[in-house]
Amino acid sequence: MLELETPRGPAHVHIHPAPDAWAALILGHGAGGGVGAPDLVAAADAAREASVSVALVEQPYRVAGRRSPAPAAQLDEAWISVLDHLRAGELGGLPLVAGGRSSGARVACRTAAATGAAGVVCLAFPLQPPGRASAPSRLPELDAVSVPTLVVQGERDPFGIPPAAASRSVVLVPGDHSLRSASAVKEAVRGWLDGLRAAG
Repeated sequence: MLELETPRGPAHVHIHPAPDAWAALILGHGAGGGVGAPDLVAAADAAREASVSVALVEQPYRVAGRRSPAPAAQLDEAWISVLDHLRAGELGGLPLVAGGRSSGARVACRTAAATGAAGVVCLAFPLQPPGRASAPSRLPELDAVSVPTLVVQGERDPFGIPPAAASRSVVLVPGDHSLRSASAVKEAVRGWLDGLRAAG
């Protein structure tokens, strides 16, 4: 486990290298959860089987013991700092695929251009807060991503289901926002990573 200093305090990074890696997948956690969430573990397993190294990132607010997430700008700032460090150090020379679950997926989308991500993996992207019809949709965050994107969404997710787009694949799996169907998540991520590699 690495402890990296960011402008928002220390972040923890758990790196799982893959033999002969051709890329690295960097994953962030949801707002109130950690890097041990079932879908993150499944995605990490899929990546390593696809010869992709993995880094699981704990945001500074979680490292500090807080459950309530920091404001979006602070999350983005810390995330960019971590990816800059990994690109220059432990994962140097590898294309970086950014991603995460729920809040972490939003961070990866918002910062995809700033981090030079080669792709984005969104697990349970929170499209629209349930029960808040007047709240703005988060679809613009997804639409702003210009690199290949995978969205893995529970077919009963109360946050809604994002639409597919030219460079965005949406895979529906059994379940809701928690994405506990590890085998389905793993299959979706593995297939997409293999396709990304084949596309060169």
